[in-house]
Amino acid sequence: MLPTSTIPTPAARITQAFEQARQESRGVLIPYFMCGYPSALQSIKIALTAAQVGVDIIELGMPFSDPLADGATIQHAGHIALECGMTINGCLEIAYEISTRSDVPLILMGYYNPILAYGIENFCQRAVASGVCGLIIPDLPPEEAEPLQQAAKQNGLSLIFLIPPTTPTERITTIAQMATSGYGSFIYCVALSGVTGARATLPSHLRDFIQRVYDYTKDFHLPIVVGFGISTPEHVTELTTYADGVVVGSALVKLIDQHVEGEQIKAVTRYLLSLHQARLSKKNIETS
Repeated sequence: MLPTSTIPTPAARITQAFEQARQESRGVLIPYFMCGYPSALQSIKIALTAAQVGVDIIELGMPFSDPLADGATIQHAGHIALECGMTINGCLEIAYEISTRSDVPLILMGYYNPILAYGIENFCQRAVASGVCGLIIPDLPPEEAEPLQQAAKQNGLSLIFLIPPTTPTERITTIAQMATSGYGSFIYCVALSGVTGARATLPSHLRDFIQRVYDYTKDFHLPIVVGFGISTPEHVTELTTYADGVVVGSALVKLIDQHVEGEQIKAVTRYLLSLHQARLSKKNIETS
């Protein structure tokens, strides 16, 4: 048996995903899927399809009745999932079904109230037992995150913080310090001020914003991932030249919504393959 100090934490698998991508000179691809949308079984099948395509990490959304950071597309998916009876236990069961059939690290993205109601320690224990490696809680400010971060750390989970473009410099440093006090974390940069949703073009300020975050976090050696509004292979190609990875959410949820159940797997596969190819741009640039 391994000594306790050398037993890998669940969050270590997130770190390994970034290290693997770095060794292969490519960006990390993180698709987002809503648990229970369009149904519990189909959300499992779709996530497993993403794993087979070769994504690095999968983000699983936990539906909530008042999702402040979600745009119309993801709100709609969450509403349908809740109407079909999706709960935190249901989300953990979906994570378990995916983790037992795939090695891709799983991150749960959800809101703080349901986790508080469930019980922070209980939730973290169940998350680990379900194969989850990390948590993203967009409505939990760093100043109030200590109880969840302590429980996450005790259970070997990563707690990942979001940094929007309006974040003051000193707050960026604070978030980086908190992230490095836990396990396997990265910085999730929000590409735009506002809610999630696919956009046709990337904000003009984005590269400067990512550089500013990097300037204040580089000493902490945290990977930087960009999400919100990412929807095309061209977006992925551009972003992976100056960020470590991308999250694609609303575009995928919208794609699922646009296809009947029998065509969803094929549509998701085709789309993710196009993004998979685009994230190799970092390799192409470095070898050209």
